[in-house]
Amino acid sequence: MSHSILLIQTGKADTRTYSDFESVNDAMEGVCHIYEQHLKRTNPDMPSITYDISQLFDFIDQLADLSCLVFQRNTNTYAPYGKEWVKEKIYILLRRVANKT
Repeated sequence: MSHSILLIQTGKADTRTYSDFESVNDAMEGVCHIYEQHLKRTNPDMPSITYDISQLFDFIDQLADLSCLVFQRNTNTYAPYGKEWVKEKIYILLRRVANKT
């Protein structure tokens, strides 16, 4: 459980925002939630929305910026990670979830 801070910029500089989470997995679920909210806003008339991981990854790629800062206990600092790392962690998380069902 490493505290994580998700930094997101969807477009221009005034769209910068951040969210903090208790763990990396929570932060990755947060990215999925942000995408799901985006889908709901762009498809308000659809009663249910489904997507696959490639669509989620395309969304991540089109963001102006997405980074995750993960707390490192041994150095008492935050290590920065970019989009590719985020996509890798989401893939691992979703694969683990799929294997449980």
